Order: sequence, then structure tokens, then C-alpha cells
Amino acid sequence: MQDEVGVPEMQVVVGCADLDAALDHFTSVLGLRVDRISPADSPREADLSGHGIAVGLRRDAAAPTAPALGLDDLRQALAGSAPAGVVVAPRPPPSSGELPPLQPALVVSRRSEADGFGAGRVGMGYRDLIPGRLGGRFIASHIRIDGGGEVPDYAHYHHVRFQMIYCYRGWVRVVYEDQGPPFVLAPGDCVLQPPGIRHRVLESSPGLEVIEIGCPADHDTFADHEIVLPTGVLDPQREFGGQRFVRHVAAAASWEPVGEGRLERDTGIGAATHGLAGARVLRLGRDTAVPPTTHHAELLFRFVLDGAVTLGVGERRLELGPADSVVIPPAEPFSMVPVGPGTEILEVSLPDQWGQTPSSVGSDPSSSGV
Repeated sequence: MQDEVGVPEMQVVVGCADLDAALDHFTSVLGLRVDRISPADSPREADLSGHGIAVGLRRDAAAPTAPALGLDDLRQALAGSAPAGVVVAPRPPPSSGELPPLQPALVVSRRSEADGFGAGRVGMGYRDLIPGRLGGRFIASHIRIDGGGEVPDYAHYHHVRFQMIYCYRGWVRVVYEDQGPPFVLAPGDCVLQPPGIRHRVLESSPGLEVIEIGCPADHDTFADHEIVLPTGVLDPQREFGGQRFVRHVAAAASWEPVGEGRLERDTGIGAATHGLAGARVLRLGRDTAVPPTTHHAELLFRFVLDGAVTLGVGERRLELGPADSVVIPPAEPFSMVPVGPGTEILEVSLPDQWGQTPSSVGSDPSSSGV
């Protein structure tokens, strides 16, 4: 039986210890295409289709490394004679969009203590900046592409509540639905990816590094095999899931004073999300202390772009340098003092702590669904 877009409702479910090897077999050898993958930072499952067949790959340490199944094997499984370890089941529905309960915590991630960058979607390396995910509510990733050149990506979209990308080092060329021709993100640039916007990563410099923040932590990535990007349309006011696309260009942005010795470069994400989220870059002068304060947001995330700071959180004193990050729990007093000149920090909050008041989330930020 087929659904409304011609993909079978039933799929052959295959366990595999090595999901990357299995994906290569089913796409390169059998000619199937990826319809969904989840999660992007460390894929555990993927749904594919082609030749009138749907396949669900599920990472399973006890399964063969790369199942050498052919199209005839898949057809026989659908006909009722599945090989050992292969079952037939309905394709899973999209995630419900319900947000898991927030579990606040102080989370410190130091680049010097990282185990490295794990393998993620389309060969990108991912470093997890919030390992506990605050109960599954948020994910923050330091993403790297070592080799550069063309990226084997495809037009896709995400089932998310919030997602932004900040270019930290190198450059990347991307294209977005109804946002004109492809463009390059340079260091300091960022984009807000509204829910459901189709987009694609085209190519990057060697050693590209970006910071990605998303909510919820686990969300589906869907391929769109029909859309052609660019679409030939430029519509910056179009809303996707109640949010506008943002392309923030650092070289064209202004710095505004926010206190003695402190400057702010706002990204425009607060306005584009109607206060659901905010993102800015802080530039701190030498020995310019940020006065102690508290916050009551779901998330307050800081990533040190350059320089170093001493961060006080409650009774703790944390020394943070380049590529270190911290999540500061709500209602916990915190302060910050730069160590030397030239300190810059990316700061992201949900809801926006500096400008817009959330108009779509009410008194409970979790009331805004995915």
C-alpha cells in the first residue's frame, strides 16, 4: 500500500552495526534515497525509499556491520519471507513535536577536554556541547568539516522549534528556500533556520567550524526530493512556522554599547522569532567586569569565540578560553570578567533576554510547539 506521495507505508526494517556503511550500500549500490535521518549529530536511524520499496535502517550493535541485501531480498521480505534479523513494519510517523521537560543544569564544555568530533550526517564531525541535553530539551553542537570542497548534502528540512547556525571559522556556501541565490557564511555570520525551511549545504573551506543550537535535542531531518534550490524567489518576510529566516552578516553589522567597556552585536533573531529566542555577540574590553545577575530563561548558552573569561556561577569560578562553552542554569547568580583584551562571546537565550518579549509562547515558553 502506498501513501499520498508514492512511498510505501510498510518498510523493511534492517538492523546494522555501522549505519554509515549500510547507508552507502543502500544508496550507492541499491539506488535508494534517504527520506529521513535522526538525529543529525549521531544518526541512529534512517528511512530510505526507491524502486517501490521502503527501508528503515536502525543502528544495532549486535547486527551485521553492513547487511549485503539486494532488491530481491527486500521484495521477498515484503512478500512474507524476510531473512533473519529483518522485519516488516509500518513507517514511523514524524515526531510529535512535544518538548521534553526541561532539566536545568550547569554545563561546561572545554575544547581541551573533548574526545574529538564524532561522525554525524553527510560526513560532518560533531562535538556535543550539552551532553545531558537538559533533559532532551536542547542540543548545541560544534560542527567541523575537515577536508573542504563540495559537501554531499541534499535539500532537507528539520522538525524543530528553534535552530541557528553560527560560522566560527572558515566559510560555507549554503542555499535556502525563497531566500535568493546561494551565499557564503563567513566567520561571525549566522543564520536562523525556521522550522521547515528547505536548505542545503553546498561547499565549505577546509577546516570549517560552525556552532549549531537547536530545540528539541532529538529532531527529525527530512529530505525533500522535489524542491529545486534556489527557488528563484527572494521573500525575506516569509514566515516558516511563525519565524522569519535570518541571515546576519557580521561585516555589515554595527556594535552597540551595552555598558562600560562592553559592546553588543545583535543578530536579529529575537525580532525574527517574535521573542522566542535571541542571539548576540558580546565584545568585552580589558578587565571589564559584567555585573553579577541572574536569568529565568529556559536556556542561557555562552560560547567563547576569542579571548578568555573568568565566569562566576554561584560559588564556582570557571576559566574559559576559545571554543569553551557553558550553559548557566536559571536563578543562579553569575558574573563574568574578561582575561585580557579582545574577548568575544556568542550568547544565545530562549526566550530572548535582551529585546523582544515572546508573543507566541505565553507565560510558559514550552507552550510553543515544534
